[in-house]
Amino acid sequence: MSRIRMAAAALSAAAIVLPLAAACSDESGGDTGNVTLNYWLWDDKQLPPYQACADEFTKANPNITIKFTQTAWSQYWQNLTTQLAAGSAPDVWTDHASYYPQFVSSNQILDIQPFVTKDKVDLGQYQAGLADLFVKDGKRYGLPKDWDTMALVYNTKLVTDTAGLDKLTWNPGDGGTFEQAIAKATVDSQGRNGLDPAFDKNNVKVYGFLPEWADGSQGQNGWGDLAVANGFTYLDKNPWGTKYKYDDPKLAETIGWFKHLIDKGYAPKFDKQSNLGRDAVMDTGTAAYTIVGSWTIGTYLGTGAKQQYAFAPLPTGPSGRKTAINGLSDAIYAGTKHPDQAWAWVKFLGSSACQDIVGEKAVVFPAVKSGTEKALAAHKAAGRNVQAFTDQATASGGTFFLPITDHGNEVSQIVQDAIQSVVLGQAAPADALKKANDQVNALFK
Repeated sequence: MSRIRMAAAALSAAAIVLPLAAACSDESGGDTGNVTLNYWLWDDKQLPPYQACADEFTKANPNITIKFTQTAWSQYWQNLTTQLAAGSAPDVWTDHASYYPQFVSSNQILDIQPFVTKDKVDLGQYQAGLADLFVKDGKRYGLPKDWDTMALVYNTKLVTDTAGLDKLTWNPGDGGTFEQAIAKATVDSQGRNGLDPAFDKNNVKVYGFLPEWADGSQGQNGWGDLAVANGFTYLDKNPWGTKYKYDDPKLAETIGWFKHLIDKGYAPKFDKQSNLGRDAVMDTGTAAYTIVGSWTIGTYLGTGAKQQYAFAPLPTGPSGRKTAINGLSDAIYAGTKHPDQAWAWVKFLGSSACQDIVGEKAVVFPAVKSGTEKALAAHKAAGRNVQAFTDQATASGGTFFLPITDHGNEVSQIVQDAIQSVVLGQAAPADALKKANDQVNALFK
């Protein structure tokens, strides 16, 4: 960032935050001294841009210091849950729509709507719909910080015929041109692709598609996007629905198609997949396509990638081309000793002053529209084509929000177990999903 821009960011930070900081002493029990706020996040790639935000924030508010703690995804939620139960949670943490309902139901997260109303925060500055994700019964539990959509990523050395990749079609019957592309990219040990009658599915060297099976009840990284493109809906209403629809035949058809890829030898068997994550498996050059989120742009197009990759839009299904769109927020611990300072930090995190800084680093797409524009400019300047993510985000009817309800953890485990039983060949899709749906909906009675 240039000195001029840095100065402008600092001035913007001061304009946004200083009035709140000045008012803190009266509203926080006379706390007029220096305050250290503990802030948690899980993404190591996002740590540097948010540290830059913290530096600007502290320049405008020298009595408030931000202390970062970054841990990996699974450890993050385990630690957070433990700390919340112990009454010693961080003042502010990065929150996810799938997790925050449990914090709401246990009264562990602060309602920030009074602050938002008092300070007249412009909720229209964010990507459409994101601000509403963190509202329940008129109470607001976070401000949007970023958004993500899904796309295909493919290995350009394994997929050399790219004509028509932006117009792929899919259906659960014959798989459309998407299955044809997957079959063509699948290669056995003798160099024959999946379209060759002599293809040996028992000796595969390169799989055409790498599925994600540890994807909870949402299927954001694959089956959920195609299921919605097939006409499936998760809930009676979203957010805060109370009746799931996992017994919908449209979902069973979709999961059945994924199982069909395994049976054809186009995707690896679930029980024989590497313990490595999909990104690492893709980097071995043994899979051609997978479905990823925009938060992985740096992973696949960055300097650390071990293969050459490009992105393409998701295929168009019977109900159109659909992608999950999701967004994170920043939550304030209900038991924080510094609610006003925590709000000042969360408000800054949700402002263009911070999100423009994040956008220039191009790690994620910020929720504030100006931050997204800066991220796009940064990607373009670096020669990275990310249109597959951004075009779909603005396409009419092209996105859907992931389900937000109570009992999120239980729902996730029940549905994931059911889907895994299908791909392991232990149950038929319709039977497994009907049983899971009955179990899920029983949680709401």
